[in-house]
Amino acid sequence: MLQTGQDTRNRVSPGGGSPDVRDRQHWPKAIVGYAVDYVPGHSTGWHQHDRDQLVHGERGVMTVRTDDGAWIVPPGYAVWVPAGVVHEVRAASAVAMRTLYLRRDAGVPIGPRCRVVSVPTLVRALISRVVALPRDYPETGAEARLVAVLADELADLPSAPLDLPLPRDRRALAVADALIADPADGRDLADWGKRAGASTRTLARLFQGETGMSFGRWRQRRRLLAALERLAAGEPVTAVALDLGYASPSAFIAMFRRTLGAPPTRYLKTPPHRQGSAG
Repeated sequence: MLQTGQDTRNRVSPGGGSPDVRDRQHWPKAIVGYAVDYVPGHSTGWHQHDRDQLVHGERGVMTVRTDDGAWIVPPGYAVWVPAGVVHEVRAASAVAMRTLYLRRDAGVPIGPRCRVVSVPTLVRALISRVVALPRDYPETGAEARLVAVLADELADLPSAPLDLPLPRDRRALAVADALIADPADGRDLADWGKRAGASTRTLARLFQGETGMSFGRWRQRRRLLAALERLAAGEPVTAVALDLGYASPSAFIAMFRRTLGAPPTRYLKTPPHRQGSAG
């Protein structure tokens, strides 16, 4: 589950503490892959990489967390993590992670911030092939062409609404942390303002200005991400919907379908962009 914000940069390790990952980061290839399976609840610890990273899972749901926010990675999606960004990857369920590390000269612009992207079937297949390439794959020939095609496809991956940016102001961040801890909390902005020591108008302005979302939209996004984690762990839709404060399972399913393009049970089995509907 998502955890409340804390300064972890004083105990950051490179490459998530894995010697194999640290080794791969320094390979001479511009794009390298790494495959690892995680059990539910596993955490990589807070770390950073010298390369840009695409965190992708063939199976399972992961959460990527930084000081600025959280990003959920269900099957069929991935998170771009720019080089140097301190982050943690946590498995919400059993995960088969197939990740890529890219030098800046790989020709794939990812931007300065983490973001969730949709990963279509072709790119999923290409990632699986590149992850399986031998360490000394040649710079020319079929392997190089395969990596070049992957680089072209990575440059056009569409963004997906699975991020949860955090406000910087301490008053708004206190509210955000409380809702991360308990996404079902239904208090309105006036009640939160009394707790945080800010007016309703101030909190509304801070959420909109510092997260790009209204408070209501931010809370709905938090509940959606909590639902994805719990559904991935095998909890029933009805229990998740009621626990998260929805009036009925149908209201929750309607929100889920409107946001992600498919009802929960079908979404977790087959991502929407593989079903022919919007992602």
